[in-house]
Amino acid sequence: MSQQTIPSILRGRAAAQPDDVAFSFIDYDIDQAGYEESLTFRELYQRVRVVAAELLRHGSPGDRAAILAPQSLDYIVAFLGAMEAGFIVVPLSVPMFGAHHDERISSALSDCTPSVIFATTTVIDDVLPYAQEMAGATPTVIEIDALDADAPVDDYPDNVRQSKTAVLQYTSGSTSAPRGVMVSHRNVVTNLDQLISDMFAHHGGWPDPDTVLVSWLPFYHDMGLLLGICGGILSGRRTVDMSPMAFLQKPSRWITTMASYGKTFTSAPNFAYELAARRTTDDDLAGRDLSGVTAFMCGAERVHASTVRRFVDRFERNALPSNIVRPAYGLAEATLYVAALTPGRTSEGINFDFEKLASGWARRSGEGQDGSELMSHGPERSVTFRIVDPESRQENPADKVGEIWVHGDNVPAGYWRNPELTEKVFGGWIEDPAPTTPAGPWLRTGDLGVLSEGDLFITGRIKDLLIIDGRNHYPDDIEGTVTELTRGRVAAVSVDRGSAEQLVVVAEVKDRGAQVDYAQLRNEVTSAVSNRHGVRAADVVFVAPGSIPITTSGKTRRSSVGDHYRDGVFVGLDSAQ
Repeated sequence: MSQQTIPSILRGRAAAQPDDVAFSFIDYDIDQAGYEESLTFRELYQRVRVVAAELLRHGSPGDRAAILAPQSLDYIVAFLGAMEAGFIVVPLSVPMFGAHHDERISSALSDCTPSVIFATTTVIDDVLPYAQEMAGATPTVIEIDALDADAPVDDYPDNVRQSKTAVLQYTSGSTSAPRGVMVSHRNVVTNLDQLISDMFAHHGGWPDPDTVLVSWLPFYHDMGLLLGICGGILSGRRTVDMSPMAFLQKPSRWITTMASYGKTFTSAPNFAYELAARRTTDDDLAGRDLSGVTAFMCGAERVHASTVRRFVDRFERNALPSNIVRPAYGLAEATLYVAALTPGRTSEGINFDFEKLASGWARRSGEGQDGSELMSHGPERSVTFRIVDPESRQENPADKVGEIWVHGDNVPAGYWRNPELTEKVFGGWIEDPAPTTPAGPWLRTGDLGVLSEGDLFITGRIKDLLIIDGRNHYPDDIEGTVTELTRGRVAAVSVDRGSAEQLVVVAEVKDRGAQVDYAQLRNEVTSAVSNRHGVRAADVVFVAPGSIPITTSGKTRRSSVGDHYRDGVFVGLDSAQ
């Protein structure tokens, strides 16, 4: 299947199953109860051809077509239409901050230099200034929803070439400035095929005909793009989408949708499971149950065992199977998917000895012993990965922490117009590889992991590793401990205090009201961090929800947290007491 492309598969779906629903979009802005609009594969392909023909009047195959539009069926049509025309699609968001400048959008547009920008009539006034400020030729701005969807389309050349870049996937920049990953048509189909075969292994490696994919994830991020648009095309299954804002306003909408369509499959970051468990009521799910769900995949950020437990406990009374949450690991530089818990296995946290992890080895704690609780992401299956010593570039034995390296046709060629960084990240070679291990090239993910009893466990990112008093500490572990006390987002960073690096914890505090005793809470936090992790927090700053800088995909920007702390940006909640 990897020899095909998403456009060629869509053409086949339109011919073989023209009247099957391809996409449904539930709009909660039009109607708080949800207004659903759908397109069949035939209707979809007609609109895609209209967009492709329009694009070819304003540029040539290989040009970039950026999308700055609200999440909608129009966004899906624009994305697939650009692919159909042989353009390189650049999925982006609508500019944020209203009258203020959105630097993310400007930097991405400046980097990819599109010949065309897609918008809709509702956001055209917000988008035009970004097109007009670009150096060189001003790109044409096309309002997708203003095109005649039923217009006859003359034949045009098949410009899609497997070897060419299909998508520029701009990373969200949790540790650095955004950069465009050059994802090819082959990468997309290969990685989707890998994900589907692994996730539906218990269904013969392919979803049942009545399976429905459900997503609220933003289309401009890798998981939202592949699940919310491409997965349904490749599998020939219906996809039901909604906007991220619709989910954030009322997380129960996601759960209700999963319960409404029978055999459903979805994926979301850890924070979404936390929100859904806390903010979904019995009335929201009245008359519905989750017994038909195929999987809740959980990825994009650290998966917390406590969150999974709360989620499963909350929805057990709605017939949610206990083994349906599947922790997953992936990244845009691998197109999306690398590993996930095997279907049928119940996700559970495994405790690892803190001291051993700090020294780079994974040893499971004995019964009743405390430790770092990590979630299994399953064994290596369809995607090839290894745990490698980043310095010696030799493959690590089991139980030794190292960098996760990925190899195969799912790995893109590199970063757009950045050969030096491409060589550094995508050009890894393993020294003295085992007979079953390719020498290279390998994607160096920058993520730390370990294989324990055959399963992959993620311990953190190399750039975020805290080295205090000569010992390694994983910020995710410390943040997880503090979150249980503060119930909000937490960032653990190291700050140079002159003589040595020291730990600083910045914690958002939720649902505690004005009567909170911050001195007592600070003592609880410092005591828990010291007792569980063997490190002293030099400072603990309590801030209001929304104070900690995050990426557009919800990941904590720890480097920015450190900068904010050093510059005195954070306002402590207890400063007025």
